[in-house]
Amino acid sequence: MKKLILFVAFTGAFLFAGKVYGQSNSSDNNRGAEIYFRKCMACHQVTGMGLPGTFPPLKGSDFLKKASKKRLIEQVMNGSHEHLTVNGMTYSTPMPPQVDNVQDAVAVVNYVLNSWGNDYGKATLEDVKEIKPVKNNASDMMMNGMMGGGGDQ
Repeated sequence: MKKLILFVAFTGAFLFAGKVYGQSNSSDNNRGAEIYFRKCMACHQVTGMGLPGTFPPLKGSDFLKKASKKRLIEQVMNGSHEHLTVNGMTYSTPMPPQVDNVQDAVAVVNYVLNSWGNDYGKATLEDVKEIKPVKNNASDMMMNGMMGGGGDQ
């Protein structure tokens, strides 16, 4: 019984957080929110504020505001081990790939671009026409980035 109560409370908290901190106006945005809460929230947090020095904020991010939509979608699909400067702070924790198709990448990028008070535009499938998912990138990043091996910095 305690497990059921905890499950219901936990699920309710996620649904509430999605309504309060994100936007839930369209089916694409709902899909983006679902992906965010499943794949991105552990690092970037329910508030989009990240963890200072470890995971960059998405809320009010100057990086998101100025980056091309193609760049953002490519990072969500293929990950990154590059250093990023966001709002004056440098982040070097690698980001593994989060999705394996362009539709999900566009959905979650649009969610992030327009949540927590962000008003950073909208990505389209046109922005991703040249992007292809890189296979085995997650395991490569684990070996090269997160585990301290080389990589292009």
